[in-house]
Amino acid sequence: MAVTKVVMPKLSEAMETGRLIKWLKQEGDRIQGGDVIAEIETDKADVEMEAFGSGVLRKILVPAGATVAVGGLIGVIAEPDEDIAAVVGTGAGSSAPTTSRSEPAPVPTTAAAPASKVAPERAPAPATPAQPRSVPVEPTPAPVGGRVKASPLAKKIAAQSGVDLRLLQGSGPGGRIIRRDVEAAASAAPAARPEVVGAPTAEYEDVALTPMRAAIAKRMPLSKAPVPHFYVTSEIAMDRAWELREELNALEGQPKISVNDLVVRACALALLAHPGVNASFKGESIRVYHRVHMGIAVALEDGLITPVLRDCHAKSLAQLAVESRDLAERARSRKLRAQELSGATFSISNLGMFDVADFSAIINPPEGAILAVGSVRRVPVVEASGLGVGRRMSVTLSCDHRVMDGAMGARFLQDVKRLIEEPLRLLV
Repeated sequence: MAVTKVVMPKLSEAMETGRLIKWLKQEGDRIQGGDVIAEIETDKADVEMEAFGSGVLRKILVPAGATVAVGGLIGVIAEPDEDIAAVVGTGAGSSAPTTSRSEPAPVPTTAAAPASKVAPERAPAPATPAQPRSVPVEPTPAPVGGRVKASPLAKKIAAQSGVDLRLLQGSGPGGRIIRRDVEAAASAAPAARPEVVGAPTAEYEDVALTPMRAAIAKRMPLSKAPVPHFYVTSEIAMDRAWELREELNALEGQPKISVNDLVVRACALALLAHPGVNASFKGESIRVYHRVHMGIAVALEDGLITPVLRDCHAKSLAQLAVESRDLAERARSRKLRAQELSGATFSISNLGMFDVADFSAIINPPEGAILAVGSVRRVPVVEASGLGVGRRMSVTLSCDHRVMDGAMGARFLQDVKRLIEEPLRLLV
């Protein structure tokens, strides 16, 4: 049986490195193809890593907590009698992990340097959070050789409340320090942090990019700058859809239907009728997809992720409701599967729950379009009988002009509008 190299997988188009959270198998364990052997942290989620070969986990080359480049060798699977020396020797040089963010590299002792080139050494951190402070606390610097793994909101609260992040154990995904960790530490010993009357407020704070925010910052210019966006907006009458949703949600034993579920179902059906919108630009050609894999934007504490709900065109409204809710919950807990991180053919971004009336979304390449969905609002409307009150929702389609023209995008949006305004069509 051939030796199987276990390498850091590329789980998204933007992924360049991954952090090995933990090994779920140990050296000497028997492995079958498809077994989950480790957990990997990417810029989008914590993903279970499956084995692609069978045998024994002969060698673990990278410890938990290390960050490794995509394709880097992290382990070897082979039978007990197989020679793996050549594989380990060849791969070790190219797969050396970078320093873990959670395990700072040791600092070598150096000879004294001229005072003009050495910054004054900061006083050591207090032994316990209960030690009084008499001066304002600046944002905690990262440990030498690594950095504190905390959300931007946690860092901000820590800076304001005088909590040393280096002394905290994070309860978030992958050990990340989140808001509740800082608030718990801040309330643990309130007497230890007296108010400093007249203390100057820091003018600004530089917050390090999280892996997710860094990926967004790198990826979005690849869309907005080279992709020629144009936008088509329409207003949808939501009265009948709202009534149908309330009736369905009143039924016992049925999944709860959200407005977004109605939009996903309508888009899936409309994309079958307008395959040119379910397409992407490939340089010398346009790739038209015959299956609808919907990217559904989910807001997280430190960024935005767009997990993929596959084959939406072949699923009922109830199925979409169940699966999209499960997908969003696992996205927030960073427990998505590898196949759910990429492969969308069209995306939906809904900010209606934040009382956003309308907005324009940026296309997520290589997709050709994305639909931005605003809130359902009660507004004055002109009806046949006169002025009345109705429910309206604004939607904006962002289109790649290399893939489609305005009329194509408009016809697609017309069908989405028609399907939602005649919502019984969504139950077929």
